[in-house]
Amino acid sequence: MRKTLLTPVAAGALVLGLAGCGSASSGDEAADGAWPEEITISLVPSVEGEDLAEALDPLTSYLSEGLGIEVTGVVANDYTATVEALGADQAQVVITDAGSLYNAVERYDAELILRDVRFGATSYAAVAYTNDPDTYCEDEPVMATYDASGIELSFCNGTEEAAASATGQGPAGLEALANVDGAAVALQAATSPAGYQYPVVAMREQGIDTDADIEQVPVEGNNNAVLAVANGDAEVGFAYWDARTTVTEEVPDIADKAVAFAYTEMIPNGGVAASSTLPDDLVAELTTLMDDYADSSEEAATVMFDLVGLSDWTSETADEEITRYGEILEQFAN
Repeated sequence: MRKTLLTPVAAGALVLGLAGCGSASSGDEAADGAWPEEITISLVPSVEGEDLAEALDPLTSYLSEGLGIEVTGVVANDYTATVEALGADQAQVVITDAGSLYNAVERYDAELILRDVRFGATSYAAVAYTNDPDTYCEDEPVMATYDASGIELSFCNGTEEAAASATGQGPAGLEALANVDGAAVALQAATSPAGYQYPVVAMREQGIDTDADIEQVPVEGNNNAVLAVANGDAEVGFAYWDARTTVTEEVPDIADKAVAFAYTEMIPNGGVAASSTLPDDLVAELTTLMDDYADSSEEAATVMFDLVGLSDWTSETADEEITRYGEILEQFAN
């Protein structure tokens, strides 16, 4: 029996938060192929308050014109609420995080139609950093360039090639995590994929009891995970690829003080899922329109980044990454 990641009480409360936001969509309409007169998108935007309606309007207007039906946007309290809105048919499309996409597919038979693209990537690795390369590196650290900022950083165990552009592609070097036995390890909140969940699973797979074999050093934020290593508060720390770029002003020699020695499995970005109540041809047209949105105008690219912090969507959904993310999350479900 599958675990769910939301208690019934919490689910009910979140659905109430979206009450009154239903649309004309129904299972009967999907069965006979008729398009609804209106569909609703539920999302957690990056903007807040009075700017929200203005931020949503360009996207929903673009979709309304392209589909020939009314498309409205509804703000969810959090990512989990987007799933509950879809399950209650208060929303037929959700723009949400990877864990919520997994729940939408597993619990409500939603269809994953698009993945989020951030700076050209649909996924990213958690990185293991150390200030003790003699213990964790099988070879001499090499320097490679993080192209997004032009910064040279240090890597070992074949995670990157010397004098090349860093790729951040995992998994790599994970066998070295067996050496963390007895070490102080900087970990972020248990809800953090890159700062806790994927690293903990990776250490467990190398035979480490993360409750007994390491000293957990709690930190808040990816920058602080890196700083804990650079400052010697932890021998190893975990953060997203490549969080060292966030602390270069504070620690100009961060490449010397924090060497990347392992990459976890790739962690998926979120994306877009559509309800099974929608006709297939509507979903196909919606997918195409949203896939093309960022390239439709300069305004669209700006709106997309400001609204949900993305540079694009892609129809290459890599469903297996979302499935694996769900398996990781279930290891931490209460």
